[in-house]
Amino acid sequence: MIVAICLLVVGLIMLVWSADRLVFGSAALARNFGISPLVIGMTILAMGSSAPEMMVSATAALDGRTDTAVGNVLGSNIANIALILGITALVKPLIVSSGVLRRELPIMIGVTLIAGGIMWNHYLGFMEGVLLVVLFITFILAMLHISRTEKHVGDTLVSEQESEVPDGVENKKAIFWIVIGLVLLPISANLLVNNAVYIAKYFGMSDLVIGLTIIAIGTSLPELAASLTGVMKGEDDMAVGNIIGSNVFNILAVMGIPGLLNPSFLNENAMNRDYWVMLGVSVLFVFMALGKSKKITRIEGGILFALFVAYQGYLFINVGA
Repeated sequence: MIVAICLLVVGLIMLVWSADRLVFGSAALARNFGISPLVIGMTILAMGSSAPEMMVSATAALDGRTDTAVGNVLGSNIANIALILGITALVKPLIVSSGVLRRELPIMIGVTLIAGGIMWNHYLGFMEGVLLVVLFITFILAMLHISRTEKHVGDTLVSEQESEVPDGVENKKAIFWIVIGLVLLPISANLLVNNAVYIAKYFGMSDLVIGLTIIAIGTSLPELAASLTGVMKGEDDMAVGNIIGSNVFNILAVMGIPGLLNPSFLNENAMNRDYWVMLGVSVLFVFMALGKSKKITRIEGGILFALFVAYQGYLFINVGA
């Protein structure tokens, strides 16, 4: 058991690091080829936050554990809002000033409702996987079109995104990090999933709960660190934007992967219990962000965090469900 825990931690560290290096190299190379920092920020950097979930989802699906892959999506989205935003707002109230964010929040809710429609019959099929991937590509293309045609002068999120794009990196160095990331991502994801499953099975957890707890929290920890760092630098919109983008990408891309690789029936609790928790915290997030004050206060952060603790406590009490 101790060895499995150590390997789990090593796998998680490698997964996060390799995803970061892949995103760094890809963003640097894209900038060197003349792609605007705004486009890079809205695509490569935004997708980078979901890279660990994508790789874990693919690994779990190929291993015949679609419930774990779907649980990872639901659990990660719940953790993004209730855990990450909750803790971040407790540290410092989050001011939501970007017009881009106010437009993307309804999109996040719409995508969440689509997930509910797909999971309604407790089955994730191949065509549903295709639909999600097509919607994902459509979303990316729409964001690229908007970034080229609309003026975002003075929008805080845009300036924060552009500042995160690496500059002055040689092509050879960028390609080196891309290769490193591509090689280590699948290895680390396999290490993480295999040992998470071993530990969870030891405690009698179902495949769904494995994805909702150990894996979801583990893959969300880097985003917590990034959000806390962002708000301490005054980049509130970036911290909130990363959560919105990650949740959209998780549903469209990460949930689409197991549908393509391993179509199968799902644990009924995924729809009957966990989906409604995800939808509930998502709607609560929108009301908080778009309220009159246009900020998420410490009290609201405390409410989100308390909901996360209560939900995780319930799951650990009902580990086999």
